Amino acid sequence: MDSAISTSAGAPDALISPAAERNSAAILQVLRAHLPAQGRVLEIAAGSGQHAAAFAAALPGLDWIPSDPSPQARASIEAWRTHTGVANLHPAQAVDMLDEASWPSQRLNAIVCINMIHISPWTAAEGLMQLAERSLTRPGGLLYLYGPYRETEVPLAPSNAAFDESLKARDPAWGLRDRGEVETLARSHGLALTLRRAMPANNLSLIFRRI
Repeated sequence: MDSAISTSAGAPDALISPAAERNSAAILQVLRAHLPAQGRVLEIAAGSGQHAAAFAAALPGLDWIPSDPSPQARASIEAWRTHTGVANLHPAQAVDMLDEASWPSQRLNAIVCINMIHISPWTAAEGLMQLAERSLTRPGGLLYLYGPYRETEVPLAPSNAAFDESLKARDPAWGLRDRGEVETLARSHGLALTLRRAMPANNLSLIFRRI
């Protein structure tokens, strides 16, 4: 989970992620254009819960199901859910991409995963694609990924290079992923890349559709 600080005394368990504050509006613009008007959305690695609260409020036709393996994150998500009172925001689930037994069994119209696959081992990305293959409606179920990537055809921004080094210093299994390798992994699980959009601060929005 991103570094965060406590919110106001009115919601002491709710955490604030500076990154989520910065990128929520830009991500919502993409989601609003591509998510269905109605359906079930599972958010993987929902962290502080700020995204979940903001997106569920802005997209009232969707059942938004946040999840995170961290008890601290789930407590923060619940605090945001209680504080905002958004009716279509569900309680957080303890879903872990490294533990298949924790994965939900229901069909999903979309899966949203923001800033996870570079702050986790590659096996978490493999789990995410496996879950998407198993759970997304077909054809057309949507997997949305957001974060920084390496791309063969695009020079790596100095800020992303420094970020990559810092991640690997924290854990050698972490680091920016090659977009082409992510696309190949997705394709092996019945998912086709349908959108690559440059986002602020050298991030990307990637949308895959279930074939």
